[in-house]
Amino acid sequence: MRDFAALFETIDQSTKTTNKVKALARYFQEADPQDRLWTIALFSGRRPKRAVTTAKLREWGAEAASIPLWLFEECYPVVGDLAETIALILPSNSTTNTDSLSLWIRSLRNMNNVEEPTQKNFILNAWAQLGGTERFVFNKLITGGMRVGVSQKLMTRALAQATGRSEAELAHRLMGNWHPDDTTWHELVEAEDASADASRPYPFHLAHALEDGPEGLDDPANWRAEWKWDGIRGQLILRGGTHFVWSRGEELMTDRFPELARAVDDLPDGTVLDGELLVWRTAKPTPESFNTLQPRIGRKTVPRKLLKDAPVVLHAYDLLEWQGEDIRHLPFAQRRDLLETACAGLPPEAAVKLSPQLPFTALNDLHRYRDRARSAQAEGLMLKRADSPYLAGRKKGDWWKWKLAPLTIDAVMIYAQAGSGRRATLFTDYTFAVWDGDALVTFTKAYSGLTDKEFREITAWVRKNTLQRFGPVRQVAPHHVFEIAFEGIQASPRHKSGIALRFPRMLRWRHDKPMSEANTLDDLKELLRLYG
Repeated sequence: MRDFAALFETIDQSTKTTNKVKALARYFQEADPQDRLWTIALFSGRRPKRAVTTAKLREWGAEAASIPLWLFEECYPVVGDLAETIALILPSNSTTNTDSLSLWIRSLRNMNNVEEPTQKNFILNAWAQLGGTERFVFNKLITGGMRVGVSQKLMTRALAQATGRSEAELAHRLMGNWHPDDTTWHELVEAEDASADASRPYPFHLAHALEDGPEGLDDPANWRAEWKWDGIRGQLILRGGTHFVWSRGEELMTDRFPELARAVDDLPDGTVLDGELLVWRTAKPTPESFNTLQPRIGRKTVPRKLLKDAPVVLHAYDLLEWQGEDIRHLPFAQRRDLLETACAGLPPEAAVKLSPQLPFTALNDLHRYRDRARSAQAEGLMLKRADSPYLAGRKKGDWWKWKLAPLTIDAVMIYAQAGSGRRATLFTDYTFAVWDGDALVTFTKAYSGLTDKEFREITAWVRKNTLQRFGPVRQVAPHHVFEIAFEGIQASPRHKSGIALRFPRMLRWRHDKPMSEANTLDDLKELLRLYG
């Protein structure tokens, strides 16, 4: 635990990638193999199940610190992190514990099925034994909030330095549904047959945003264009006579999309497709909007009616494995030719569809495609270099996403709430309204898009202009107008306005506009008619 805590502190306090990689590589060379395995798991979101409720941790933390619970509750929102709050209020401890990270995790997991007094005794003893960063990290393990500045790319780079293996190979090894309970460091990182897991996906190739249009790219003959679909990015894996569906976030979603099971009959074994999961009805020429897909997201099982109302297909735009061979090294144009061959014989009712490419002769021709992206239920365009291999992660230069400009609406702020963490002392979360006749009706919340200086200015204003308080929420005098940007709009019975926005954020503070000139509910309904 001591060595892992030192690693955590180094990474958390460093802003330089090279320092983080160096610290991780040294740890992967020197730590116990089981601790190395759990470190990879923790930094990639594979955390132990929470053994103790946060309510009990707050209660026991206040007791151990000899302070009333109300005082703890006042401290918590200011700090913004439960693990840090407990570590800060507990009396300092100079002792050092030499037990390993994996031993502490095993002991913590044993608390899942014991009585509360045993849990409490274990937690209090741990706080008494651990000091400094070790205690803070232990609290992180309890709460399940092991967030630290380590990306998958950074971790694979460190592993490559520590083991001498290639980053691409290691990135592939770390993908999939593995867990420290069912593998070892040797099997995951070192064994020659580590890629034999039939369900393991490939690391996704990600694109950079194209801000100024495509005219700055080179010869248009070097590029391919296609729609940037507004769905869920996923890989469909056909191996060993069965299928697996993975999201870009490394979530196994096979059971959520049972329609894709028929792909086993339509495509050969040893095929891995990269594409977009979309709601698509055979009778329509374009996919449904993301709003139609939303009811399918997060469901472990799908009722028959929803399967009928929102049938899902994979719109395939890349081929990563063909006839059991990894072909990511081939140029995109060649992979595309093979993809078209694979999809040529698919029946109309197939669960896989070939995503079309958009023909063009000059780069400025792409503007006309982008202008009609919304009518195609797309977010914009993808531009891919014809000779690009399929790389792991975000590599600048080969793949670009040219998204549509967001939809916007001018709205009045009528509620404000404090943020969390470093923004716990600022009012940063706002509720907005538009005019419905002479009344203001709420329709969305937003908490990002402004500078820290602007948040401080608004916070000072909120404190002087609060009309009522509802717990942490303050109703303020309607006055300030903000331009709200969003990616999509849909009808919603859960909102008073009957409308919900997708990815709302504050584009700018409209000092130039009085609240009487804010948009109306009718304006929102017109956007819903056009783009919903």
